[in-house]
Amino acid sequence: MSPAAEAALASWTFEPWLLLGLVVVASIYLRGWRALAPVVPDRLPTWRAIAFLAGLLTLYLAVASPLDAFAGLLLQVHMVQHFLLMMVAPPLLWLGAPELPLLHGLGEGARREGVGPVLRWSPLQRAGDVLLHPVTCWLIFVAVTWFWHVPALYELALLDPFWHEVEHFSFFAGAMFFWFPVVLPWPSRSRISRWLMVPYLFLAALQATVFSAFFVFVDRVLYPIYETVPRIGSLSALEDQRIAGAIMWVPGSLVLLATTMLLVIRLPSPALVRPGGTQDGDVGRTRTKRERVDLLRWPFWGALLRGRAMQRAVRVVVGLSILAVVVDGLFGPPMAAMNLAGVMPWTYGRAAALLGLLVVGNVFCFACPFLVPRTLARRFLPQGRAWPKALRSKWIAVGLVLLFLWSYEVLGLWNSPWWSAWVLLAYFGLALLVDGFFRGASFCKYVCPIGQFNFIGSLASPLEVGVRERAVCVDCRTNDCLTGRSDAPGCELDLYLPAKVGNLDCTFCMDCVRACPHDNVGLFARMGTKELATDPPRASFGRLGLRNDVAALVLVIVFGAFANAAGMVAPVVDGLRRLSSAWGVESLGLAFTLLLILSVVIAPAGLMIVLRWWLARKGPEADEAASLARRLAMALAPLGIAMWTAHLLFHLAAGLGSGWPVLQRVVGDLGRTEVSPDWSMSHVMGPLGEDWIISQILLLDLGLLASLYLGWRIAEPAFPGARAALVALLPWVATASLLFSAGIWLLFQPMEMRGMLGA
Repeated sequence: MSPAAEAALASWTFEPWLLLGLVVVASIYLRGWRALAPVVPDRLPTWRAIAFLAGLLTLYLAVASPLDAFAGLLLQVHMVQHFLLMMVAPPLLWLGAPELPLLHGLGEGARREGVGPVLRWSPLQRAGDVLLHPVTCWLIFVAVTWFWHVPALYELALLDPFWHEVEHFSFFAGAMFFWFPVVLPWPSRSRISRWLMVPYLFLAALQATVFSAFFVFVDRVLYPIYETVPRIGSLSALEDQRIAGAIMWVPGSLVLLATTMLLVIRLPSPALVRPGGTQDGDVGRTRTKRERVDLLRWPFWGALLRGRAMQRAVRVVVGLSILAVVVDGLFGPPMAAMNLAGVMPWTYGRAAALLGLLVVGNVFCFACPFLVPRTLARRFLPQGRAWPKALRSKWIAVGLVLLFLWSYEVLGLWNSPWWSAWVLLAYFGLALLVDGFFRGASFCKYVCPIGQFNFIGSLASPLEVGVRERAVCVDCRTNDCLTGRSDAPGCELDLYLPAKVGNLDCTFCMDCVRACPHDNVGLFARMGTKELATDPPRASFGRLGLRNDVAALVLVIVFGAFANAAGMVAPVVDGLRRLSSAWGVESLGLAFTLLLILSVVIAPAGLMIVLRWWLARKGPEADEAASLARRLAMALAPLGIAMWTAHLLFHLAAGLGSGWPVLQRVVGDLGRTEVSPDWSMSHVMGPLGEDWIISQILLLDLGLLASLYLGWRIAEPAFPGARAALVALLPWVATASLLFSAGIWLLFQPMEMRGMLGA
């Protein structure tokens, strides 16, 4: 046996009082549970007893296992111990609904003559009302967490066994208070809306993020005692501290977010809105019809969006900007940080398009300069052919997105103004050919990889083009919104508005708005990604559950977000270098190609195979299982969008000043010699600080929550009960959790400051 294993076994603490106390509590609980379970089997099923016993076992492992002995040597072990005491044992104990089983387990005499009168004592009940209020519980939990991590108090607990036990009791008791209003063990009743538990948990996750980030990013050892104890392995005290922060950050966030999701699942659905303020017969409450927010009804913005002038002006500005980028990329300096083609598309363009998606909608397609070739092509080329039926899918776009992800790293698009310029020229050429020979918007709908990314990203957009009154569309016989009129083209992407759901394939061109003769098209506020929860037939798509190509597109974009970020962090790049060196290859191209194939092709394909097999085993027929798997793949979109946002906005924030000296250089090249570039603005900036990483993690938190919620909404109707649906979701939830954890790990790593001098 190894010395480490011997030391671990010798570190078990067989405290008689602790072991005896837990055994007594378990015996009392089981005695009461056996008496009550046959009477109220729906309230005290077997799993509750198992949860309670698991909570007691977790408590014992936390304070009596080798974790307690090694906590004085490694901060990360101490954090694992705290995690078990605060995030695992308390919710398990409350899930056991221990109040009545413990009371009945004491016996009738003790219950009536001893404990019962004490519990009915009015001052104690009033104190309990105050202490068990959610606000009090939350404050106790946060106060205990921060109090005992003050360096002087933390080291006091490490050096003095008595205070060490007090510290552990405080953590456990504070967590018991915190989890009580969340679990709300039977027969307790909530005195506030259960929906308020969502911000309760999210705020707890936020403070935990701030707490953990402090451990990860502080540049000194917080507890000097760890610098004086023997080190285990080659880990320094500072590295140990950062790992400890990450342990509290990632598993803690997952527990709180998963709990939030489970809570939302169990909450009653929001009441349906009934037109005209009709009564709901079940609950006897009046419902009033809500007026949807329609931006096209707003006096100034509505007129601006309806007209063509603003759109044309924006397209001209964007088109001229791209022309300048192409010219500078071909003839300007080859260093990316000094060239428009090295800075504008990669630092500013991608982040701006993504911000537009999240704040408004598909603004890039609204301002797309690649539509200029379409106008020219229709004048000089024999446009009029129908796009081939065999190609009416997203598979071409899937391949082009993969090609972009590959070429971005292997060809170094971000570092080569020349390549960047030729990519833009190829875009214009491809748009010219496709739209010059085929009618409609075939390039946008089936080919353009930027457009496909925007279509998927627009799932999270807060605005949506839709009809105001469906009855008006039923009576319409011309369908001008689709076919167009002499003065307005209609929707060239074949989105029939009455059957349109969400933003997929919508370019925000507003042509349908101008073509509708009844002024029945609006731009409405909405809740992002909600349309993925259902699977009705959709205009131009049919049912999403039948579309392998759309599921593949979503998966490539989601997994591509993590692969793209991985290609820019030091540990991954170092690993690729070692792999290339082992192969005797200088370039990283082959190694990155392997990484891309594994992470963006094989991993998603494997997920779909496992999902279909698992879902088919759990009940649905093979076809329905395949449909559910496709829809669950699309439910990962919010997490992928969150990762892209966290990554691209980091580059925008880090390189915000890098474009100004490049513009100064261009002006100087045009003859204004008095203008000299201030290249100091383009040097690599220092770390953005823990505030920025906290914002990035919160984005991932929201993305994971949205994905988990969508996954539940998709799976729950297909299975006979909540438990069956949760079991069916296990592989998918595991995948989402792994992606989330990978995203947090990536954001912790030093990332290349691309498009900046010194990068």
